Amino acid sequence: MIDPRLGQVVKAYDVRGRSPEELDPVLTRALGEAFAIETGVDGGRGTVVIGHDMRDTSPLLVEAFSDGVRAQGGNVISIGLASTDLLYFASGDFDLPGAMITASHNPAAYNGIKLCRAGAKPIGYDTGLSTIAEKATELLARTELPEPTGTYEERDALSRYAEYLHQIVPVPAGRRLKVVADAGNGMAGHTVPSVFASLDVELTPMYFELDGTFPNHDANPLDHSTLVDLQAKVRETGADIGLAFDGDADRCFVIDERGDVVSPSAITALIAHRALITTPGATILHNVITSKAVPEIITENGGTAVRTPVGHSLIKAEMARTGAVFGGEHSGHFYFKDFFLADSGMIAALHVMAALAETDGTVSELMEQYERYVASGEINSTVSDGPAILAELTKTYADLDQDTMDGLTVTADTWWFNVRASNTEPLLRLNVEGDDEATMARVRDDVLAVIRGD
Repeated sequence: MIDPRLGQVVKAYDVRGRSPEELDPVLTRALGEAFAIETGVDGGRGTVVIGHDMRDTSPLLVEAFSDGVRAQGGNVISIGLASTDLLYFASGDFDLPGAMITASHNPAAYNGIKLCRAGAKPIGYDTGLSTIAEKATELLARTELPEPTGTYEERDALSRYAEYLHQIVPVPAGRRLKVVADAGNGMAGHTVPSVFASLDVELTPMYFELDGTFPNHDANPLDHSTLVDLQAKVRETGADIGLAFDGDADRCFVIDERGDVVSPSAITALIAHRALITTPGATILHNVITSKAVPEIITENGGTAVRTPVGHSLIKAEMARTGAVFGGEHSGHFYFKDFFLADSGMIAALHVMAALAETDGTVSELMEQYERYVASGEINSTVSDGPAILAELTKTYADLDQDTMDGLTVTADTWWFNVRASNTEPLLRLNVEGDDEATMARVRDDVLAVIRGD
């Protein structure tokens, strides 16, 4: 968490009296130095590309991170305001390590950094983040800071990004789609106009004004309460489709013409189906909490379905290992081989729009074949002893198929559930799917009774 009132004292990188728990400019500069060392751009040997979101504190942190890179002799290219997938594109297109200053869908008081190696390759805890953290901690012990010596330049990436997306997902002309897009005052307000400018669409923008205070609603479409305005606008305007992006616009949720939320698992299945038409027999990834319809549809269409844990760095690594062309998560993250294995909500949106433009029907009709089962959605429970509860669930459902790829997954003939622990909070996250509403509700309530001790 970062105080948005940060002023000139911390901007001058005073290393005394800072809180070790806050991502202030002091820590951010140290992370920039550590990142330069980890990615080998120190000593004048390379360049880092940096983008940032619309939060009030982001420019200050960009300056601090840039100074850190440059203090180690690395050079910096700034692409300015960017969505996270725009930063990934720049990292891939320029073949440079990248840093995105953003707190994604989190509230206004927060900020953070997403890092990648050249070519948008992920950096996970065991593949560089722990080393960066250790080095930054070491650097924070200094009382004097080296002067930046590396170069700094600004460069546009947005126009090339829009052009590239249209190359990999052409949306056919001929059917003029009525689209409502809710940017939630986040970075989709910056990227959607450029991407949609050449499309045959009638666009109704909602909350496109960049505002890191999120005056209308949190930019977190995983929380369906933030979708109410978009759902109402779709119904009011008679739109064909609604699109909701999170704060850094790397996730996208779809609303059908009735104003109903389309399951991200169904989007995964649709994109998988499209990928298997153009790349027969391809490998496609899905995580442990996507609908069982996803591997069914992949297999039915001649593909190979590979199940993965939740998490972008794990999925990107598995895509590289298996040669997968696409991967989807139920959280609304979608990964593409032809996008440097990175995730992009915008590409997912273009796939749905392209599929819709190829028909005369509605989104609900298009998605019907991909929505086969009933899901609970993710249900979080605060717990004091997560491992003990998982052990109790393992015992309770001992007579059924179980696996522990990510948390505990229990599978029966007409339902399945997964319970996993949060990495950052004392929470257990439950997802249940059943063949019908009654089955799902019964299993959901039974498992919640164990989790919450009811």
